[in-house]
Amino acid sequence: MDIARTPATPDGNIEMADAAFEPKAPPEIRREDYTPFPWLVPATHLTFELGLEKTRVTARLEVERNPAAEVSPTIRLNGDAIELVSLKCDDGECAGHMIDGDDLVVTLEGDKHTIEIVTEIDPSANSQLMGLYASSGMLCTQCEAEGFRRITFFPDRPDVLSTYTVRMSGPKDQFPILLCNGNRVETGEDGDTHWAEWHDPWPKPSYLFALVAGDLVARTDSFTTMNGREVELNVYVREGDLDRTEHAMESLKRSMKWDEEVFGREYDLDLFNIVAVSDFNMGAMENKGLNVFNTKYVLADPETATDGDYDGIEGVIGHEYFHNWSGNRITCRDWFQLSLKEGFTVLRDQLFSQDMGSAPVKRIEDVRVLRGAQFPEDSGPLAHPIRPDSYREISNFYTATVYNKGAEVIRMMRTMAGEEAFRKGTDTYFDRHDGEAATCEDFVKSIEDGAGLDLTQFRRWYSQAGTPRVRVDLSHEGDEAVLKLSQTVPDTPGQTDKQPMPIPLKIALFDRESGKHSGEELVVLDKESDTFRFGSFASKPVLSINRGFSAPVTIQRDIPGEDLVFLAARDDDSFARYEAMQDLMVGHLVSASTGVLSDADRETGRRDIVRALKAVIEDEAIDDLMRGELLSMPSQTYIAEQIEAADPGRIFDEREALKGFIASELKEELHRLYDRSEKLPYSQSAEAKGARKLKTLILTYAAASDPAKASELAGHQYDRADNMTDRQGALMVLTGIDSIERTNALIDFYNRYEGNALVIDKWFALQAMSLHPQVIEHVKALADHQDFTMKNPNRVRSLYMAFAGNPHGFHAASGEGYRMIADLILALDPINAQTAARFVPSLGKWRKMEPGRSAMMRAELERISKAPKLSRDTFEQVTRSLG
Repeated sequence: MDIARTPATPDGNIEMADAAFEPKAPPEIRREDYTPFPWLVPATHLTFELGLEKTRVTARLEVERNPAAEVSPTIRLNGDAIELVSLKCDDGECAGHMIDGDDLVVTLEGDKHTIEIVTEIDPSANSQLMGLYASSGMLCTQCEAEGFRRITFFPDRPDVLSTYTVRMSGPKDQFPILLCNGNRVETGEDGDTHWAEWHDPWPKPSYLFALVAGDLVARTDSFTTMNGREVELNVYVREGDLDRTEHAMESLKRSMKWDEEVFGREYDLDLFNIVAVSDFNMGAMENKGLNVFNTKYVLADPETATDGDYDGIEGVIGHEYFHNWSGNRITCRDWFQLSLKEGFTVLRDQLFSQDMGSAPVKRIEDVRVLRGAQFPEDSGPLAHPIRPDSYREISNFYTATVYNKGAEVIRMMRTMAGEEAFRKGTDTYFDRHDGEAATCEDFVKSIEDGAGLDLTQFRRWYSQAGTPRVRVDLSHEGDEAVLKLSQTVPDTPGQTDKQPMPIPLKIALFDRESGKHSGEELVVLDKESDTFRFGSFASKPVLSINRGFSAPVTIQRDIPGEDLVFLAARDDDSFARYEAMQDLMVGHLVSASTGVLSDADRETGRRDIVRALKAVIEDEAIDDLMRGELLSMPSQTYIAEQIEAADPGRIFDEREALKGFIASELKEELHRLYDRSEKLPYSQSAEAKGARKLKTLILTYAAASDPAKASELAGHQYDRADNMTDRQGALMVLTGIDSIERTNALIDFYNRYEGNALVIDKWFALQAMSLHPQVIEHVKALADHQDFTMKNPNRVRSLYMAFAGNPHGFHAASGEGYRMIADLILALDPINAQTAARFVPSLGKWRKMEPGRSAMMRAELERISKAPKLSRDTFEQVTRSLG
């Protein structure tokens, strides 16, 4: 599953609970308490009589005792918000049964039984979007992690694998398309009703069950696998969206081919369906043979989708397809093993995207996401290992740590083993555990055996939370360069006194005069400290370290600005060059924001930065996609993470001042670069995409030095744009400037795309993310807009998640931004708890803020914690954030 990549409004008048009210904490689930389920379910037969307001489900479960588990006289079938209509055991009455909380507990005396359960549900009332729910007149499901229990009573856990046969029927005018997992076996009609029967031959857990029924049209194609299997491919969408599905289909075919070539994985059914759904909590879901997607990750054409949207669609489609093996054929034993499938699959989709586009730029993008989302998680109250030890609500562990850090940990194995040996390790894993519910340990052991590595100490990456800090010191002794490295893993909630972990660091030592190095080397720091010596250096070289971001660590070093300028201008590793440029700017801005920068050092630092940026502009050996990354400033959020008690207002002022200085000093160079970029016609070539990236980036610099001129230039770009990337980029800049061009562009954008939900989401988000001084008032007004609704997660995220990620507005000194997000959480929680809970971490960063803001953020968390009937999702996030 891919986590989502970014009507009355809450008004602050939410009725609060009595001071004496204490929400009940949900029970803690611990990994060490795992035991096998006492019953196997070899086969599941489901019959659906479909209706938007009433769907009847008949589940016939074939169960038998699990020889690997302790004998139990009962079977516990999980349920949640469903009505039990009838129950039979072996076609007769059950010996005994009871409802225990939400669960159905049935007494079974023999070794094998058939249990028949009839339930009724109301999909139209399911605002949580888990289980079977209605979306714009269609029915669809989302069952990961624990949604299947909202459809029928079942042992809803990932280690209970079953083959599914499904018969679904409904009005053919309302539900002309009936889809489910696996292969379609048979179809038929009965008057105004029609039916379809599906069978999935591959045993799967209930979280991978999927059903879709609605009025849909499909783009159809086919793919021939490496062993000659002809697979029918369909991308189902609403009427009117079909012409925006070509990129999705091509991305799917590229994914299938790549997985065969790189990992040797062949698709195993006759059919692969994708369905786009407008109401969806996540980005997409990998259900076997029937992937359900948020429309955001399916629909694209140049007029409505940016270059980033195109890349996102390709990456998410790849991610869900790759799950067919890393998640479906081999699934998780329990939810503590979530990174087994998600971390591995994120790595696979990252490698796929690298091969489809610019590998260096993709690597930088992935690291930016890691640092923007996972590093703060690791340093805050929600820190947890990639294989957690406990949880109260599993949906809260669909985190950047499990996904993105999980991918980095597996990437480190690949770096240490080498690509060829790593492939042997993954082949061992797939061969050894196909058809099983496996663990993270099973994966590590397979890589260890297949690749010939000793990963005994490496396993600490799975059990220890926190981002390691590596201290670097380079000296010169005689003709040797002496590299001293030491590591610390900071304390995190529930974990102190961390043990050293193996940290693979790619390095190169540059000769200052020639600007060359003798080759890249891999050093592995597996102790608290170690020393590495390199001969044949007449003078002290320049160190390039953690090249390609070979380890997810923070590098701490005292390096002269002159060396950073050297690396930013001359390093042959694209990531290391980007890192040097970021270090130059981050170091300067941290010092400036904390008041330790003298006037002389401020001037020197600014000149160093301009010198390095000018070298990037003039370097003809790099392409514009990479040039755009090298010219980009570090985010305000990332700068704040480097400061113990951050003052967002001061960081904003210093960052804008530096941006304005750069724009003024490099005015002519940036102007020439813009003019050159503007001449390239639209295409999806790397050259054209790089030109579009540069144009918008240059506008953001211009806005900091000469807002009036930038407004005119952005207005001109908006008016001339023949694609969404240029139009959105211009509008993004205009939203932060109080000008007539801003007003005209916002009105035009809305009128041009009214009725296109995904593009109107952009309209909301751009205003919520803007640098305009009145951004909070704008967000309030947008929450009252006729197109805003709390019932659609995409729309809620487009306004409020965008605002929560806007340090300029969210961290307003008045605290109004914090109150706005807290009010949203309280209003949204009863409607969609999973989405509401995802807003809590923005307030959970209170420990990193200066005292005034810190107190206001904590107060809002305390206010939320006292609300009555708070969901498990939000309750856990709030209580953990408070500590």
